[in-house]
Amino acid sequence: MRCGVVVRKLGMSRIFDDSGNHVPVTILRLEDVEVLSAKSIEKDGYCAMQIGFGNKKPKNITKPLRGFFAKAKSEPKEKVVEFRVSEDAVLKIGDKIGVNHFVAGQKVDLVGVSQGKGFAGSMKRHNFGGMQATHGVSISNRCHGSTGNSQDPGRTWKGKKMAGQYGNVRTTIQNLTVVELIEEDNLILVKGAVPGSKNGILKMFDSIKHKSQKMFLSLVGLKLYQKLLKVIRKRLQIMMK
Repeated sequence: MRCGVVVRKLGMSRIFDDSGNHVPVTILRLEDVEVLSAKSIEKDGYCAMQIGFGNKKPKNITKPLRGFFAKAKSEPKEKVVEFRVSEDAVLKIGDKIGVNHFVAGQKVDLVGVSQGKGFAGSMKRHNFGGMQATHGVSISNRCHGSTGNSQDPGRTWKGKKMAGQYGNVRTTIQNLTVVELIEEDNLILVKGAVPGSKNGILKMFDSIKHKSQKMFLSLVGLKLYQKLLKVIRKRLQIMMK
C-alpha cells in the first residue's frame, strides 16, 4: 500500500479525448507536498507516513508545531496528514512528492468535506416526494408528515429522517480515473466531481476497492509496480520533449 498525497481543489473544467468525447474533469493541485516523519512498527506499532501540504507563515503556528517542523527540517505546513503504508513503501523524510506519483489512467480515491447546505428540509435532504400541492393540503405540501408513533413508545425514534443540517461531512469518492498529469504546473486532472468547494483540501490515494487495480497489485507486487511506474514516467517525459 503506497502513500497518498494532499491536493487542493481548484474547480472543474472539461477536456476532449482523442475520439472527440467530452470528459468533465476536476483540477487538483499539489503544493509543496513533503514527507515530514515516519511511523514504524518497532517504535509506534504501525507503519505510516506523515505528509505536509502547502507552506504557512511561522507566526501563524503554535510552538509545539514549530518544533515538529524544525525536527523535520521543513517549512511550516498548512496541513499535515498521516497515511498508512506497507513496510516496503516507506519514503525518506524530506522527500518531495509531485504529480508523477500517479499515472494517467489509474484509479484513485479522494476524501474531503462536502459543501455545507445549512438547515435543509426533508425533500432536499432525504429526497422525499412531499404531499399534494392542491386539494386542501394548504401550506404543508413540503412537510415530512407524521414522525412519531402511538402511545407506545410515544416518542420519535432516533435516526428518523427529518429536516436538519445537510452537508459539511467527511465524504469519500472512490474509483475516479486520473485523466491527465501536468507536471510543470503540478496539476492532476481527475474525471468527475470530488467533494468540497473551490480551494478545499482533499486526501488522494490509490484506489482500494477497484478490482483490476487490486488484482494487478496482488499479482505483480508493490515493488515491481513502482518500477513499472518509473518506466512509464520516463517514457512520458521523453514523449513530452
